[in-house]
Amino acid sequence: MKSEVVLISHSDLEDLVVRAAHSVRLRQHRNIHISYDDPCQRLLNAVQVDSYIRPHRHSVDPKVETLFALTGRFGVFAFDTAGAIRDYVCIGSEKYMSNSVGMAVEVDPRTWHTVIALEPGSILLELKPGPFDPDLAKEFAPWAPEEGGLDANDYLRGLRDYAEGSRRVG
Repeated sequence: MKSEVVLISHSDLEDLVVRAAHSVRLRQHRNIHISYDDPCQRLLNAVQVDSYIRPHRHSVDPKVETLFALTGRFGVFAFDTAGAIRDYVCIGSEKYMSNSVGMAVEVDPRTWHTVIALEPGSILLELKPGPFDPDLAKEFAPWAPEEGGLDANDYLRGLRDYAEGSRRVG
């Protein structure tokens, strides 16, 4: 019989961070929802500082994405249609709370965006309405380097430099 209460422990989070560190993509997710048909998709995503998440949007299956920083700190970027940074915010767990660091963001499905980890061991809680169709999940920005491409590390370094120089980073 399935438990009515599912515990996500600190050791579960630590394990997720270790698995992300050993992953080729330097991130690892764990679904909390049972199936893609669930009305609310919920997952944990451990992201290492050198993980590149190609800028994307969710306009094909337009659903708002909500990201909470459970541990660590993240930079969240929004871009215009040409790839220029339009907005930048920093979110972080409780120890990073300040007037310049929030706890969560909501991202409009038509917004080109990406997230970078600013601290080792950073974990997001991602929430999105279901059901989820993996074939419609993301539309990648044509102006951004492909993940694993030759320019991806330089692009990520530029985002990190922007985040570190931003006055909005706590």
